[in-house]
Amino acid sequence: MKKEYNPWDPLYEKAKEDGYRSRAAYKLLEIQKKYSIIKPKMSVLDMGCWPGGWTQVAISIIKKGLVVGVDLQETEKIEGAILLTGDLRDEEIIEKVKALSPAGYDALISDMSPKLTGIKEADEAGVSTCVTLAGYLSDLMLKKGASLVFKAFRSNDTELAIKEIKKNFTKLIRAELDSTRATSGEFYVVCLGKKH
Repeated sequence: MKKEYNPWDPLYEKAKEDGYRSRAAYKLLEIQKKYSIIKPKMSVLDMGCWPGGWTQVAISIIKKGLVVGVDLQETEKIEGAILLTGDLRDEEIIEKVKALSPAGYDALISDMSPKLTGIKEADEAGVSTCVTLAGYLSDLMLKKGASLVFKAFRSNDTELAIKEIKKNFTKLIRAELDSTRATSGEFYVVCLGKKH
């Protein structure tokens, strides 16, 4: 049985204490601990980075690498990261991101999800759009052998999008995280070893 939603949960409080901008930082830390997606000196693209929790974690790991965060909403400055405001479906933003790492990125990470409306069909369409975008950008921007991590929610369209993404990687893992709220239906998809 799912627990009642509680915005003041322990990870929310811990995030404040540890200086993270969101409790979501612990999700990436958990993924990192299990799968070592990010390594020092890597180039990392954080898709839908606001408020910056995942970007903060990536910066703490790469040391002298490159972390680029992009979001529709302006993200407050994070030391060591390049933050862009814009839509990753726009050609202009895509070109800016590509220009920052012309050889491609070693990892694309995304905790992005659409603003949920409570209307099942609209929400499922929004979620599958985010997943499809992650797949499209990974194809466009990731180096051979690179990794992709993104958030998803169950729906037929999302499953079809994940199936397409899987073709481009040597391994795909569906990860249920301990740090996910008990009330959430989210899961994470970890894709390793981009084929080309």
